[in-house]
Amino acid sequence: MSVDIEKAGGVPEDAPPSARPEAIKAVPVRHYGRYLAAVIAIGVLAAIVYAFAQGKINWGAIPDYFFDDRILKGVWNTLLLTVISMVIGIAGGVLLAVMRLSKNPVTSSIAWFYIWFFRGTPVLVQLFVWFNLGLVFEYINLGPVYKDYWSSFMTPLLTALLGLGLNEAAYMAEICRAGLLSVDEGQTEASHALGMSHSKTLRRVVIPQAMRVIVPPTGNEVINMLKTTSLVSAVQFAELFRYAQDIGQSSGAPVEMYFLAAAWYLVMTSVLSVGQYYVERYYARGSSRQLPPTPWQKVRRNVLSLSSRKGATA
Repeated sequence: MSVDIEKAGGVPEDAPPSARPEAIKAVPVRHYGRYLAAVIAIGVLAAIVYAFAQGKINWGAIPDYFFDDRILKGVWNTLLLTVISMVIGIAGGVLLAVMRLSKNPVTSSIAWFYIWFFRGTPVLVQLFVWFNLGLVFEYINLGPVYKDYWSSFMTPLLTALLGLGLNEAAYMAEICRAGLLSVDEGQTEASHALGMSHSKTLRRVVIPQAMRVIVPPTGNEVINMLKTTSLVSAVQFAELFRYAQDIGQSSGAPVEMYFLAAAWYLVMTSVLSVGQYYVERYYARGSSRQLPPTPWQKVRRNVLSLSSRKGATA
């Protein structure tokens, strides 16, 4: 069945160019509010920079102490505390998530109470509780294995690890639980039908698929843990912030040392953010057919395209 193009209101293909409709000229709408907001933002930024430039801040003290031995030792202690605390938090979080999902009401209730308590109290309060338990317990007695004074046993490092690691386990438990619940139950049922045990199903089927959900928030938790380590200076553990405070008091430049500590935290969090990007990319391989290019691949592609254009015009 043919359709008459002229009767239908269309234009035949062999019509002259003058009979065809003109191309639509799309004129973008001007958003003057965006320009005004950009001007205001630039003005506020310039005012802040001018205020700090006019302040009585010895900016030269920052590069003088940036690679000081005490600062570098504080950076190392901060990274060490972050890694060990996250290992404790991740291990405890996985265990608590499995307990929370258990059909045993006792284990699930214990996991729920742990998460409720440690997420409901500030980490600084928990640090002070661990640090001052020596006022309640004079000795720690583990039978024939270990016996000593509590003040000698609960060192500032152990206090920091317990306070940060056990608190982090509560948050990681919810992250891991969300990841485990994101895997379809049919995967578990199929694994059990093949004769795989519950633990083997978790290790080989459920957890690898749940990592796509677990990794992004875990990366955020690592970065957050790096910054939270600054609280352990309150329990006498020397890390970056504590060393910066000490140098600021002895040198008479406390504000400058705070800026120095902030700069080091920015450097470390930036490195961790890059690592988080590549870890997320690694675990996203099974969810998308083609992974987006990395920043280095984008730069390389732009450089090659620019060189090829120059070669073509030459």
